[in-house]
Amino acid sequence: MTETILLAVILIPCLIIAIVFHEVAHGWTALALGDPTAKEQRRLSLNPIRHVDPIGTLLVPGALALFGGPIFGWAKPVPVRGDRLRDPRFGMVAVAAAGPATNLVLAFIGALVFGAVSGTIIASGGTPPDWLLSAGGMFILINVFLALFNLLPIPPFDGSHIVGGLLPPKWAANWQKLQSMGMLFFIILIAATWAFPNSGLIENTVLPPVLWLQERYFEIAEWMARGVAG
Repeated sequence: MTETILLAVILIPCLIIAIVFHEVAHGWTALALGDPTAKEQRRLSLNPIRHVDPIGTLLVPGALALFGGPIFGWAKPVPVRGDRLRDPRFGMVAVAAAGPATNLVLAFIGALVFGAVSGTIIASGGTPPDWLLSAGGMFILINVFLALFNLLPIPPFDGSHIVGGLLPPKWAANWQKLQSMGMLFFIILIAATWAFPNSGLIENTVLPPVLWLQERYFEIAEWMARGVAG
């Protein structure tokens, strides 16, 4: 029970930060490119209450983590209107890419902070506690996973919007029709990972690049720790 509580204490803040910054990045990018819809609806705030979906941000990913499943999660989507963007086609690609890019930046910042704190502890003759190692690793993993998972070209993920913006207009129109079925695709994906746990659906697609990139961030953290520890 104690380990479960500790996992929740570490997981929930990391997940909230990753998802909130992801969503706000969409809104700020849309605003910079001409669409003030998110600002008008007060969705450019870092206040998690404005973005958190109780089921998608807390219940579902928490349950999946506790039961050993892949960590899925979502927030209330930031409203973006393509018709208000100065260049709708380029704008939607940029808005979609802003979320995953922000998560990769957060992972980088997290690696630097994690390494600096660990290095400071080592320099003082101590050993980084297990909870710090878990928190640093979890923060990096969640942000990397959220970034790469959202880049999958499956509605309603960001990758599908990026693909739609890069396709020729005739193809893009047909691709756009799939967006309305986005939640159905998402539910099928979650159901498939549970119904066929040995299928390697996530492990063979998203997990290899996630683990590779996670290791690169760990190397950054180790480099920072060595520099601070002297």
